[in-house]
Amino acid sequence: MNTTKTALVTGSNKGIGYAVAHELGTQGFRIALGARDDARRTDAVARLRNDGIEAFGVALDVTSDASVAAAAATIEREAGRLDVLINNAGIGGRTDDGAQDPTTMDLDVLQHVLETNVFGAIRVTNAVLPLLRQSDSPRIVNVSSNMGSLALQTGPQMAAYAPSKTLLNSITAQYARALSNTNVVINACCPGYVATDFTGHNSGRSPEQGAAIAVALATLPDNGPRGGFFDDAGPIPW
Repeated sequence: MNTTKTALVTGSNKGIGYAVAHELGTQGFRIALGARDDARRTDAVARLRNDGIEAFGVALDVTSDASVAAAAATIEREAGRLDVLINNAGIGGRTDDGAQDPTTMDLDVLQHVLETNVFGAIRVTNAVLPLLRQSDSPRIVNVSSNMGSLALQTGPQMAAYAPSKTLLNSITAQYARALSNTNVVINACCPGYVATDFTGHNSGRSPEQGAAIAVALATLPDNGPRGGFFDDAGPIPW
């Protein structure tokens, strides 16, 4: 039996997702690199392999039931089980013309953001949960943001993106309750304000620094925290 652990990282052809995949790979995980774009996915897998990391690509559009089902089948075929799921795929949504001002909200933008950031995470989690249950120490990490904290109210006002992360946090807590009597450990994390395409690279914080908390939660011991929301400094207020 192959004892190598497998980690699926969604939206991982670049940015924080790629950094998470790379770090888990250096720790000995086989990486299932989930991404929509065929060319970028192929290139990212090649870069991981060039660094000595075992990796395979998974065609994955988190907004599509058919794509997610096919992705789960790919992972089952390639690895037989799944040990870690990192729900990293996410979008910020359009902000022009008051699209994310709550008083002038473009509901199509809100729906689009929720479809990826919330429905996508649920869709992927439920599709691969049978594979996670075959692991000795399965871990799920939802990549959130402190912009979703109702207590902190950080960052610019983005009335589609921020609530999508609030909802993702709540869903994380619901999963933790549902899985409380199992060995599946789930948490949410905030990578911080990181230099990526998402932020226009307008930050001194690297993707590798942003990835650290997700990697830490993905490799928690069996008695680690469940259903929490964390950044590098510790728990984040809800």
